[in-house]
Amino acid sequence: MRLKSLLLAAVLAIAPLAAYAQTPATPEAEPPMFRAVKIVLIGDSTTAVIGGWGPSFCGWHVTSFAACINLARGGRSSGNYRTEGSWRLAMKEIGAGGFQDTYVLIQFGHNDQPGKPGRSTDLATEYPANLKRYVEEVRAAGGKPVLVTPLTRRQFQDGKLIDDLAPWAEATRKVAAETKTPLVDLHGKSYAAVQAMGAVEATRFAQMPPPPEVLAAARTGTTISAQPAAPAAPGAAPGASPALAQQNNAAVEPMGQAKLSFDYTHLGRDGADYFSKIVTDELAVAVPALRRYLVP
Repeated sequence: MRLKSLLLAAVLAIAPLAAYAQTPATPEAEPPMFRAVKIVLIGDSTTAVIGGWGPSFCGWHVTSFAACINLARGGRSSGNYRTEGSWRLAMKEIGAGGFQDTYVLIQFGHNDQPGKPGRSTDLATEYPANLKRYVEEVRAAGGKPVLVTPLTRRQFQDGKLIDDLAPWAEATRKVAAETKTPLVDLHGKSYAAVQAMGAVEATRFAQMPPPPEVLAAARTGTTISAQPAAPAAPGAAPGASPALAQQNNAAVEPMGQAKLSFDYTHLGRDGADYFSKIVTDELAVAVPALRRYLVP
């Protein structure tokens, strides 16, 4: 009898332990999924790698909580960026998913100007229509478009910066207003900054130092081309402006050719750093939701 009592007591003591051992452990709650934002850059060589502000923007002004992808390409306008298939690739990136938000910065204008076969677009009709279509398609894909006015060139005439991109900048502003799209006015800010510093100081923004004769001309307040002038456009008046001469050069150069040279359009490291900060500051104002992901 005593033995039975001892066995019963042992069983009763072990039973709770066995029941506890069989109870499945409650799984720990998984941490919330990390979802960064994505910034996609669309445009021409003044945004692209090797010549634009985009590399410094992505490399030094965006935190690790945002992915920054530069899909700008040299020699592209608002027209041929689409027709050659670059926009199709960009749309795949925009609609890839996995990110909290995808912001798409769109900057064209340089290669939309006249005199560039296969690139030029009509300022009154094609250029604004192209921008509007980009905006609409970004939104349809779930992205958030941001329009950027074209970066100023750095050519001077009698001490005054030649503002040959003003009409394209104004057309971009108008599309932004009509479509209620955030705007980064890079043209307005860069024009004011370059005009204030003057022709000589502005030469430091190029990819390479200016040749001696180019620097000497800058000291007079009127810049000259660092390259042999291309044949004048049909109907061009004798003694055309430096801006027109440079535009003629652009018309005959291979589209988007990778090179390092001195000119008044493309940017070296100093230029990329300088103008990418302008883009960052303007973007923080235009899109407040991005401020936490930007480094001034």
